[in-house]
Order: sequence, then structure tokens, then C-alpha cells
Amino acid sequence: MSYPKLSEDFLQSYKNVPVPFGPIGELVYYRTYARDLPNGKKETYSQNIVRCINALSEMSKGAFTMQELEELYDLHHRLKGSVSGRARWQLGTETVTRYGQASLNNCWFVVLDSAKAFCFLFDMLMLGGGVGYSVRKEDVYQLPQITRKRVKIENINDAGADFIVPDTREGWITLLHRVLNTYFGTIEDPISGFKGKSGFTYSTQLIRHAGQPIKGFGGVASGPEVLVEGIQKICGVLDARRGKRLRPIDCLDIATIIGSIVVAGNVRRSAELALGDADDFQFLEAKRWDLGTIPAHRAMSNNTVACTNIDHLPDAFWLGYEGRGEPYGLFNPTLVRSRGMLSDPRENLDMEACGTNPCGEISLESYEACNLNETFAPNLTSPEELQRVTELLFMASKVISTAPCHWEEADAVIRKNHRVGSSITGCMQRPAWMTGEVVYKAAKNIEKVDIEFSERLSKALGTNIAPSIKTRTIKPSGTLSLLAGVSPGVHPEFHKHYVRRVSISSSNPLVSAVKAAGYPTEYRIQIDGSTDYSTVVASFPIKARPGATADEVDAISQLQEVEFWQTYWSDNQVSCTVYFSPEELPEIKEYLRKNYATKVKSVSFLRKVDHGFLQAPISPITEKEYNEMVKNIKPIDYSVDTDDLYLAECAGACPVK
Repeated sequence: MSYPKLSEDFLQSYKNVPVPFGPIGELVYYRTYARDLPNGKKETYSQNIVRCINALSEMSKGAFTMQELEELYDLHHRLKGSVSGRARWQLGTETVTRYGQASLNNCWFVVLDSAKAFCFLFDMLMLGGGVGYSVRKEDVYQLPQITRKRVKIENINDAGADFIVPDTREGWITLLHRVLNTYFGTIEDPISGFKGKSGFTYSTQLIRHAGQPIKGFGGVASGPEVLVEGIQKICGVLDARRGKRLRPIDCLDIATIIGSIVVAGNVRRSAELALGDADDFQFLEAKRWDLGTIPAHRAMSNNTVACTNIDHLPDAFWLGYEGRGEPYGLFNPTLVRSRGMLSDPRENLDMEACGTNPCGEISLESYEACNLNETFAPNLTSPEELQRVTELLFMASKVISTAPCHWEEADAVIRKNHRVGSSITGCMQRPAWMTGEVVYKAAKNIEKVDIEFSERLSKALGTNIAPSIKTRTIKPSGTLSLLAGVSPGVHPEFHKHYVRRVSISSSNPLVSAVKAAGYPTEYRIQIDGSTDYSTVVASFPIKARPGATADEVDAISQLQEVEFWQTYWSDNQVSCTVYFSPEELPEIKEYLRKNYATKVKSVSFLRKVDHGFLQAPISPITEKEYNEMVKNIKPIDYSVDTDDLYLAECAGACPVK
């Protein structure tokens, strides 16, 4: 059956309508969303939108009207809003047919209470997603005890090995599953059928060498060595707990080692969020760089504490805020489960939610996906436009929520909840007319649209599509905000003038193109101070839009902005990394003491200065420095391959691949 598609006549009317990209918006587009065409060129921006919208029409089996499809095109072309970055990249591709939700959605959450859960984390990271995971004691203590037997798992790289690791994502996952089940004393592996007691040998001879291209999700292979090294490290963690149960810190180490396997060779990004207990001092010290050398793999995760009562936080929690290690985020499970937006009197809306994605904007059950879109507030002109743009983008995300998932557990919870996170970004640059009343009206409109469109979609698909458990959020917007050149999510722009750092694989031809265009470049410095010669960091000078910047906005004002959007818009959470100065810490504590239980679902913090990050994603510069940098800059040649480039994000920001 043929479903509505955008016509050539309609598209021709936009031929001379410029796309209002932000300062590095074009770079972001070509890196992140433009796919390779059969002729070797990259998609134009218009071609990208057409691919996505026609795919949505196909997925919905014609649930959209032609007018709605055309309006969706218009709002994307004029940068009024966008479906998720992940959807921009994958809609209309064969990968969606194979992986469904894992292809279209960027982030997940899982409780690490089984070997399968670690495998799920590994799988989603390899598929380019970010994963939040619980290492709370009540969760990890459900894992089996580590066997008392001495386990030997050896890579012999020989055809006679017990297990020949296939050169596939599934092969790597199966190896991890065999390792975990061997240490857990599981005789029979339910995934692979492997039967073993005290160890096994494996071979990586089939795994392609480093540098060879990866189809589907892009990038190049890192080679078998990173897998072997990672498995050895995981075995080391497990060996240390012989005859005992894994602790939360052990599970965090295994999860972050998995993340380091995924990013090794700088061919992928990995975003993780570890959710731990407030009274777990090993967890609180996991990123205390000031205590001495700690494992570099722990940099793979942002760490957050599950806390209902702010008064129960130990002094050790606040040490990161004082500059001793990294400040941890906060997650309020009681408020997340019981309330939507704070102005809504309804309670107990989301009682099975137990965690959040790496950015903290979506309440999630275990194995559930983060399904997002966003509206660019500074680019809107009226309350009516806000309402129409947000409802159209919600409808697009609702269609995405109907896609299947290759994990049974994930498929079941996604189909049950049909959770959507319609977001607004550029919040602190919003027009004056975008008041609480206007925002609230748009929020309630989405709930009405959800009921109507769910019925329409059910009829088109021939199956029941229930209204969404929640529909709105504020996401951090790591890359899409750069596309439009607006401030990210609820955050202010960093500074009047600043540099935005972009990391590029050293072997990528784009390095030469960036250097030729006049942008400063250097090799990446890792957490332990060593130089990563596989990665080049390029600095792009940015001049902020009019409006207050992070250096002009105090921490309490940022928290009040979170409160505004949690009150009038978001029934999920508001993702915010609050920039603060050390002298503001007493005020932050007092605000949280008064408001945390009733107003704060999720929040993280980052010191404005002395934050400990080398080559921070964003750094302030003076107007003079900005003018000096831009003086010699020329346009970048985007005809070169950009598949291995990623944008370095602020703490908490999700990747898109």
C-alpha cells in the first residue's frame, strides 16, 4: 500500500529558503545527520528531512494527513523544532527494520540485577545509545554470588578454542554473557547454550582488524585487542570477589569497562549514568580524583545519587561540590513516581519508574527507552506556533513509540507505556510571550492530542496504541541546539564568547579540512593526563545570542528556571546541569533543603571554574580572543568523510550515535 509522501512541487517551494543554521550548525548537520548517498555525496538538509518525514508516514501507515507532513517539513526546514537526533539519522534506513527502538531512540535505563542486564547495556552502547543503570544495593544484591572456584578464561586465538567469537555485535555480547555466567556458577547459558564450570577458552581470530569500516551504525572497527583487554579487566573485578557477592562499586566498574570497550579506538561514544545510594561511600568515592589514581574507565559514567530526603545526604556527597572529585547528580525517585508536572494535581502517575537516562530528563522503568523530540523556543513567533509545533512533533514521537525492539523486555515496557519526551530547548532565550500560562496551555494540548492521535494511530496500525504514560520533558540538547544555534535545553549559553570543542578521529580526513579552515587543533588529553594520539580536538569560536549567560546567572536562578519548566511543562523531568561557584554552595544547600522533596526530580551540578575537566567541551574566551580567532577562519570543506567525528558534550549530555 502507498502512503502519503512529500511532493516535488511542494519541495521546490523551499528551494530558495535558507536554513537558519547556528554558528556551527552546518558542521553539526554534516557530522550527525547527513547520510551517505549512493553517488558518494552527503544528503542535503532538505533530503534529510524528506527521508525522515516520508519514513514516519510509512511507519504510521498513513496516519498523518498531507497537511501534517508538509507542516512537519516546514518546521524542520525553518528550525522551529526537530524529531530526535537519533531519528534524524536513522529514519528510513534498513537499520530501523533490524533494530527498531534501538535504532530510533538514543538512551535507555536498566537495573543491573542479572547477567542479561549487563549484556543489554553492552548491546545498547554498541548500537550507539546511552544507558543509565542502577547500582543501588537493593538491585545489585539480586545478582548471584561469585563462584568460589578459581575461574580461568583465556584468549588462545586458535581454532580449537571452546568459543570462536563471531565478528558481530552479538558475538561480543555472547562472550560477555559466557564470562558472567561462568563466574556466577551458571551451568547453562540461556543465550548461547554454553555449558561450563570453571572457565573456557575463546578465540578472536574472526574479528576484523582495527580501521575496517562498520556498516549500519557507522564508524570503523577498533580490532579484537580492545575486547580481549576489556574481558581481562572484567575478569579481574570478578576474581577479586570469589565466593562473595558483587558490590555496587564492582558493578559500576564492570559497566564502565564495558563502556571503555565500546569507545576504544575513538570510533564511538559511550554515555552512561550510574545511579547509586546516598549511603554507599565506595560509590561516592568512585570519582574522587583527589584521592589518587583511580581507574580511567570510571570516566565513562556520570554518577547520580538516588535520594528522597536531602537531609539524609552524608558530608561525603558534598565533597565533590567543594572541588574534591566530581560533583554527583541527584535523583528523587519518590517525586518522579508520584508527580507529573508540579501544577498538575494528579498523583502516582509512574509508580514503576526506577531510574533515568544518562541526561536525567526521562523517568524510566528497567529496559525502557528515551523517546524525544524538541522545539526551538527562540525561533518561534507566537503561542499558537508553540502549540502547533509541539503537537506535530509529539505525533512524530508517538509513531516512533510503536516500533518494535529486539529485546523482549524492552519491547514489552515500551509498548506498555508509549512514553514520549516532547522537549523545548533554548528555554532561557525564550520570547517574552512564552509565559507559564502559555507553556501550560501547550502542555495540556499535547495530552488532548495524545488521546485523539492514539485512536487514529490504532486504527491505521490495526492494534491498540494506548495514550502515553508521560509526554513531555526538557532535555539537555547536546547537538540539536547547536544545529539551530540556541542555548541547550534549560541552560543559559555558557559565555558571551566561548570555544566549543569537537573531537575527531586522527585518521579522519576532516582533521586536515578543519586545520585548513584555520581552527585550532590539538591531541586529546585523557583523564589520567596522558595524550590520546588517536583523537584530535578542534576548537570553534562561538558568539552567544542575546540573553543572560552562565557567568551572569547564579545557581539559584538556574534552579528556579528548572522549577518553572517542571511546573508548567514537563511531566517527566527537567535535565539541568547547574553551573555554580564555590561560594554559592550554602545557598544551593538551603534551596535544596526547602524544595527538593516537592520540586526537584533530577539535577546535576558543575563548577564554573576549577571543574577538573581537561579540554572541557566549552571554555570562555574574551571578545578580543574571539575576534582574533575568527579573523583567519575560512569555510570548512565538508566533502570529506565525517563518520568518525563526535561532538564533546557537557556533563550529562547524550551522544547521538
